[in-house]
Amino acid sequence: MVARMKRLHAVFIALTASTLASCSSTPQRETAAIPKPVQAAPVQVDPDQALLAKLQRLAPTADPGVLALAVEARACAVASGEVAPETRLAVIDYSRPSTDKRLWVFDLANERLMFNEYVSHGQGSGDNYATRFSNVEGSFATSLGLYRTAETYYGSNGYSMRMDGLDAGFNDNARMRAIVMHGAWYANPDLIQRQGRLGRSQGCPALREGIARQVIDSLKGDQLVFSYADDAPWLERSRQFGCRGKSARQVLASARAVRNGSLPVMATAVP
Repeated sequence: MVARMKRLHAVFIALTASTLASCSSTPQRETAAIPKPVQAAPVQVDPDQALLAKLQRLAPTADPGVLALAVEARACAVASGEVAPETRLAVIDYSRPSTDKRLWVFDLANERLMFNEYVSHGQGSGDNYATRFSNVEGSFATSLGLYRTAETYYGSNGYSMRMDGLDAGFNDNARMRAIVMHGAWYANPDLIQRQGRLGRSQGCPALREGIARQVIDSLKGDQLVFSYADDAPWLERSRQFGCRGKSARQVLASARAVRNGSLPVMATAVP
């Protein structure tokens, strides 16, 4: 009996070992590798294009080409170290008549339009429309280009703000010519009803007296003022544009085409 039990035990052990060997040697079903989803390259919008889009939303009545040129001039000034990126930006469109509100002041950091105002041009530049521009002392004409604002003072026109022209050959005589921003009775839009235009300065961007101090205080001390007109010599020869290989005419045309819906806003993919 004992011998028989030993034989049965031995058979049981052998069967168990065979079963374990069979389980461990059973081939595993291979699982097909699941391909990882292909991720699209992130799209990075040109920050200056994004800034332009914001300005257009804030000032829908402004010419998008003029805003684009102001953004381009600002970008070149920032790149050259002439101004800080956080500066406020005022844009004056002298291609419009003095009967239009042709001055916009933007707070870029907080993305808001601070002012949209009337502004006078110089006696030497024309009547209702400014058509002649000069950097020469005694011309009494408006100068075009990018200005960096400076200190305030009290002069013959009351509270005023000096500006330094950054556009060589076009407005860099501004301080010598005393081209400043100030308030003036002749910049009051009430005059438009009587004489069909604002009064004119001696080349300064003059504002109505009721708003001049507020505008000046928003712009004083290393902010930017951009003065535009469709003036061929300035557009073709200004050094304030082209730091990124674009001409002024190209910048104007591109922005105006986007507004007209014929050209998409360009974005670049990050490799």
